[in-house]
Amino acid sequence: MGNFFKNGLTYEHTIKACFVGYIVQAIVNNFAPLLFLTFQQSYGIPLSQITLLITFNFCVQLCVDLLSAGFIDRIGYRASLLLAHILAAAGLIALAVLPQALPSPFLGLAAAVMIYAVGGGLLEVLVSPVVEACPTENKEAAMSLLHSFYCWGQVGVVLLSSVFFAVFGIARWQVLAVLWAVVPALNCLLLAKVPLYTLIEEGGRGMPLASLAKNRTFWLLMVLMLCAGASEQAVSQWASTFVEAELHVSKAVGDLAGPMFFALLMGTSRAIYGKYGARIKLDSFMRGSILLCIGSYLLISLSPLPALSLLGCGLCGFSVGILWPGAFSLGAEFLPRGGTLLFALLALGGDLGCMSGPTFVGMVSAAAGGLHAGILAAIVFPALMLAGCAALAVKRRRMAQRA
Repeated sequence: MGNFFKNGLTYEHTIKACFVGYIVQAIVNNFAPLLFLTFQQSYGIPLSQITLLITFNFCVQLCVDLLSAGFIDRIGYRASLLLAHILAAAGLIALAVLPQALPSPFLGLAAAVMIYAVGGGLLEVLVSPVVEACPTENKEAAMSLLHSFYCWGQVGVVLLSSVFFAVFGIARWQVLAVLWAVVPALNCLLLAKVPLYTLIEEGGRGMPLASLAKNRTFWLLMVLMLCAGASEQAVSQWASTFVEAELHVSKAVGDLAGPMFFALLMGTSRAIYGKYGARIKLDSFMRGSILLCIGSYLLISLSPLPALSLLGCGLCGFSVGILWPGAFSLGAEFLPRGGTLLFALLALGGDLGCMSGPTFVGMVSAAAGGLHAGILAAIVFPALMLAGCAALAVKRRRMAQRA
């Protein structure tokens, strides 16, 4: 029978379900930001509280990253994956219902964000190791393609949402939230049947938490992951609002030219490295990408021409594409015995960056009176990551000399 089960599903179906799992994560992370101005206008929620919604989303995901290792081991991978999808669907439905049902619309939005953020956090920890454990011939290609599906999911969320708003009107966004909930619901049915593999079954225990905590390289990798998440989300989470408010264009143009352009080029970057990664050194690709990221931040925030600012959003998406998966690859290289716990903690570091990046942009923007200033200040994140990559390069040379 091999990998072919009685229900006709193989590990290839498992991988496809994981691809959809990353699309689900893209939905829960990127649908609400398209509605930030709508929340402000409909519910009278100020920018400072909108910023808290972003912070809350990634803070919850961060907590899930921190607590999930023992939780997943107790209930199993399948139950955890099903729970993640159920919570994602429930949170999207709650987003449409709770702001009107509760006395405070903001509390309703926050409650919905909390529900789907738990699902998103579980997906962040679960999906990558499940794909890694599948008996594929080319794991690196599968992992690169997996990460690109988050980008394609983001493109789909923006494009399809924009079409819906154009046809039915932004006032019916609650209907769209429920429709997006169908995606995790259907994928949940598939995940209930597909065969699952885990890294633990392949033998060997990873490094314990105490050993990782004492390792300086681990903390350097955590900084890289934080900066990778912050560099990506600092622009991604504010792209629609920036293009609409700062460049004075319509919502449809803002959504398409901002976050969708960003996500499209980010996915392209990951797809390129996934196909040609054997010919390109990861270090060189990452350093070049970080320098391009810094340049894109400068272009977005300082250019007097709207067209160049839009170009900067796209270039930023391309530049950050390799940062998150690249940091994971560096973790596997420098701490090969890190195991599942290492990847869970790296995901925690990345989510901490996803929370702190847009929050930092929002705080600076609120103080300075515009998103240009906030995005310019966020240049500190790719700059720190560039320094971290340089430090790892020095460590690699020293390891080579000892060998």
